Amino acid sequence: MTEAERVDQLFETWNNQDSPGCAVAVMRDGNLVYKRGFGMANLAHGIAIGPATVFHSASVSKQFTAFAILLLSSEGKLSLDDAVRKYVPDLPDFGVPITLRHLLHHTSGIRDHWELLSLAGWRYSRDLITDDDILAVVSRQQDLNFQPGDEHLYCNTGYALLAQVVKTVSGQSLRAFTSARIFEPLGMRHTFFRDNYAEVVRNVADGYVKTELGVEISNTNFDTVGATSLLTTVEDLALWDENFYHARVGGPDVIAGMLERGRLNDGSEIGYASGLGIGTYRGVRIVEHTGGDAGFRSDLIRFPEQHFSVAILANLGSIVPSDLARGIADIYLADVLQPVQEPAPNTFSQPDANALELLTGYYTEPRLAGGVARLATHEGKLLVGYDIEYGRYALEAVDDRRFRFSDFPNYEIELEQQEGQPATELTSYLDGKRRYQYRRLPAYTPSSKELADLAGCYRPVENDMPYEVNVTEAGLAFKSVKSQEITLTAVAPDHFLGDGDRFTFTRDADGRVTGMLMNSGRIRNFRFERL
Repeated sequence: MTEAERVDQLFETWNNQDSPGCAVAVMRDGNLVYKRGFGMANLAHGIAIGPATVFHSASVSKQFTAFAILLLSSEGKLSLDDAVRKYVPDLPDFGVPITLRHLLHHTSGIRDHWELLSLAGWRYSRDLITDDDILAVVSRQQDLNFQPGDEHLYCNTGYALLAQVVKTVSGQSLRAFTSARIFEPLGMRHTFFRDNYAEVVRNVADGYVKTELGVEISNTNFDTVGATSLLTTVEDLALWDENFYHARVGGPDVIAGMLERGRLNDGSEIGYASGLGIGTYRGVRIVEHTGGDAGFRSDLIRFPEQHFSVAILANLGSIVPSDLARGIADIYLADVLQPVQEPAPNTFSQPDANALELLTGYYTEPRLAGGVARLATHEGKLLVGYDIEYGRYALEAVDDRRFRFSDFPNYEIELEQQEGQPATELTSYLDGKRRYQYRRLPAYTPSSKELADLAGCYRPVENDMPYEVNVTEAGLAFKSVKSQEITLTAVAPDHFLGDGDRFTFTRDADGRVTGMLMNSGRIRNFRFERL
């Protein structure tokens, strides 16, 4: 069986007229050695996907925004150490400088605009979202997630702001600038930043998601660029990819800048450069970025030492292009990839039900803004979940106090426990390196009076969308006019979990409830005041 035939097999699931699918391109030594489409670009009209099908590429867009910034820097029109407010004065003054470099590396501490918009009432991919909308919610931010440069936390807002910087410095929209300076010189004839969601685009794929009712359309509704909204094809991405070897556009210095990893204030290097992730796969260096918006998924992965790359653009939300791209690399680069390290067989006897029960409960890590881990049992197995109400990942014991994730054996946890007593601490490890230490929370069930004391109307201090906290049969529920109701699960007095978010009610010196703090994946200590 040829390499191409083996690649075909990876995509066989979507190779029919009843399913969305993806376009695939494989590049080796500057040549397109494989390109094909699988599934349908438009189910309603029976239009198949091909290598020339145009897709929304989601966060794969970020590398092009970063490239535009580095082009302007190379021409002396800006410095990466310039303060963002020099070019975007609507950004609040947080009392500390936030630079373009911080935005490029996701180290700014600014909150992510998708979550800010959601809290302000926007419904993702249903209500129109514009650059002005993003600037409006960003301009009302009162706090940062952390001091700029202290941490790396992925933030779409940074790249939306960088698009505004390009516009201010060049006098052109990001779309016009990148088309003239990047896409046209490279012959990327079907690539551009879409800044009008209603624009008619030839040969463009619709996005889809699977639901209980079947496959449904799931398109973006964005008039915003920078962090997302690049339309492209896998054939055009092949032309872009080759520029990293020959630097026809930008020159060697810009290419080198694209691959320079960010550094934190403590001097440590992160795995993110300018719109690109730098890492390894099976012992070989890779440069990669994925994307996901609505029903679209994407991945562009490069193996620079092997001059080998894979581009995948998909229009079904359940497709995982990064896994498929690695599967393609397994086929073409089998002679250079290191063998997959199989976990050592686990012969340790698993604890009985009584022993597992002593481990169950909630644990919290203060360094993660009150992040919570929950251990629970199900059908004789220990499960762990982070910031969710029920365990998500199965664990298996490897010694008396240490467990590894059944599906991800390089992740482990260790429990601190006295003989016959409930565990008191949980420490997480990745590849044997200690990461976080959680302390067990005492078991807690709020009384009906305690719940009633927390019920009321709360307003985010950074927008005007009121939220109701109501007492229900399940406990507390959190809802606004435009959001779905979130059930809140108590983990400690005044501390609750809901839909992956953490809610902490605040009180004054007399014990009266005055507000609430919300923590989620990309927002920390977002404040609500009680009305």
